[in-house]
Amino acid sequence: MAVHAHPDDESSKGAATTARYAAEGVEVLVVTCTGGERGSVLNPRYVDPPTSTEELAAVRRDEMARAAVALGVRQHWLGFVDSGLPEGDPLPPLPEGCFALVPLEEAAAPLVELVRSFRPHVMTTYDPSGGYPHPDHIMCHKVAFEAFHAAGDRDRYRGRGEPWQPLKLYYNHDFSLQRMRTVHEALLEAGQESPFGDWIESRAMREVPERPVTTRVPCAEKFTARDEALRAHATQIDPEGFFFAVPREVEARVWPVEEYELAVSHVPTTTSPPEDDLFAGVHADDVAGAR
Repeated sequence: MAVHAHPDDESSKGAATTARYAAEGVEVLVVTCTGGERGSVLNPRYVDPPTSTEELAAVRRDEMARAAVALGVRQHWLGFVDSGLPEGDPLPPLPEGCFALVPLEEAAAPLVELVRSFRPHVMTTYDPSGGYPHPDHIMCHKVAFEAFHAAGDRDRYRGRGEPWQPLKLYYNHDFSLQRMRTVHEALLEAGQESPFGDWIESRAMREVPERPVTTRVPCAEKFTARDEALRAHATQIDPEGFFFAVPREVEARVWPVEEYELAVSHVPTTTSPPEDDLFAGVHADDVAGAR
C-alpha cells in the first residue's frame, strides 16, 4: 500500500517500484489522500486548462485513472480536500476544511479501515518532513504513520474492521544527494547537460542532512511505465520538463533503483548493505497469494 497526498505523487515517488511489484503479481494499492483540487496547472503546454477547482478535480481524477492503468495498480481516493500550498510572507492561513486541518484521528480513520480491509504487508509513504514542506505531504505522513501503528490494535478505531498489522513501513526517498551526484557526474562525463547542478550546490550550501537510505529496489525495467504514468498527469507534468531531463539509458545504467528508508519493521531484517526488496524479511507464507 503506497499512501500519497495528491494525484501525480504516486507517479513521481516510487512509481517504478510499484509497477515492478504489480507486474510480479503483488497486489498493489495506491491511496490518494486528496483530490488535488487546489493544485495549479504546472504544464505550460497544457491546452485549455480547467477554470475552477471542480473542473480541475474532475480532470485530475481522469488523469489518476490513466496513471493507475500505466502502473498496473489499484487506486483508492481517501476523500479529503487539497490544502493548497501557502505562499507569501507571512503565509496565509490554510483554507477551512482542508486535509491538513482535519484532526488526526478523523483523518486516519478511513485509512485504518482501508488497511484492515486490504491487509497490506508493506506500506510506503513520506518521511516526517513530507519530502518537502507542503502541508498535505506532512499530513499524509502523519495519517499513514498513525494508520500503520493503529490498524493492528483492536482497542483503537473500533467499528473500522478487524485488526491487521502491516509488517514494514517505508519512507520514499526520491532525490538523495548520492543519486543526484551519481547521475550528474555521469551526464557531465558524457558531455550532456545535467538538471541537478543547482540542486546539489544548494543542498550543500544549506547543509541539508541526508536521511538514511536503507533500501534500493532495482526497477529500471519499469521506468517506461513510470514515464507513461507521469505523462498521464498532463495538467501537472511537462512532457519536455524536469522529470524527463535525464536520458533513460543513462539513468538505467548508473541508477537503476528507487530508494527507501525502512522506518518500522516487525520482522527481522538487515539494511547494511541496503535491502533490495521491500518484502525482505517477510516470510513467504505471510505473502502467499499476495505475490
